[in-house]
This record gives sequence, C-alpha cells and structure tokens, in this order.
Amino acid sequence: MGISDKLKMTFENVRKLGLVLPGVEEGTTYRSPALKVRGKLLACVAIHRSAEPNSLAVRIAFDDRAALIAADPDTYYLTDHYVGYPVVLARLSRIHVDALKDLLGMSWRFVTAKSRSRIGKRSSQPRSR
Repeated sequence: MGISDKLKMTFENVRKLGLVLPGVEEGTTYRSPALKVRGKLLACVAIHRSAEPNSLAVRIAFDDRAALIAADPDTYYLTDHYVGYPVVLARLSRIHVDALKDLLGMSWRFVTAKSRSRIGKRSSQPRSR
C-alpha cells in the first residue's frame, strides 16, 4: 500500500519517503527516530519541548526555511530553540505528501552539497607525490 494524500502523516511515512533518496539510512538523534545521509542528519522527530507534537525537524538552508515559512506558515514554523540551526519544523498533520517529498529532497540536496563539492574538488586537484 502506497502513501495516500489523505493518510495521516507519521514519521513512518517520512521514513518510507526518505529511504528512497540515495544514501539515506535510518538512525537516531537524541534517542529519537531520524534519517541521515553519511551520518549527517536529514530529518528527525522534533523532540525539543518548544516544538509542537507530531512535528518533523528537517535540515535545510536558512533562505529556504524563510521562504517555506512565508509561503505556508500553517505547515512550516520555527521556535526560538531552532533559530540558529539550518532547520525548519513541519507539522505532519498539515503537510501534503508531495510537499513532504519536495522538503526531503531539498534537505537531501542541502545535506549532501558540501560532501559532493568536496569530492569534486578532491578529484580535480592534482595529487602530490
């Protein structure tokens, strides 16, 4: 059975969508379920007491976070605790499955961008002997 638009969104749904992305694996962060890429956090259950219940914390660029919150504040939000981190909080009760797929893809690109650029730089630099 696939993930339906009308299905109540849970971390299990997030997990299924996230594991489709290259290199994504299950893990934990602060003893809560998380998705990671090469050990780096992609998304996790938002466990800080300032987050609303049934919220997802997703790593994305600060500019993308601001744009998401401005475009859909009923779905995306931020608390003081998360202001200094490149993270957006998403209300799983409000997010549409397509928006969640896009959000996880945005996070994957953000999290893997540095390692992809390092790999490119490493392979383009001459080796010292």
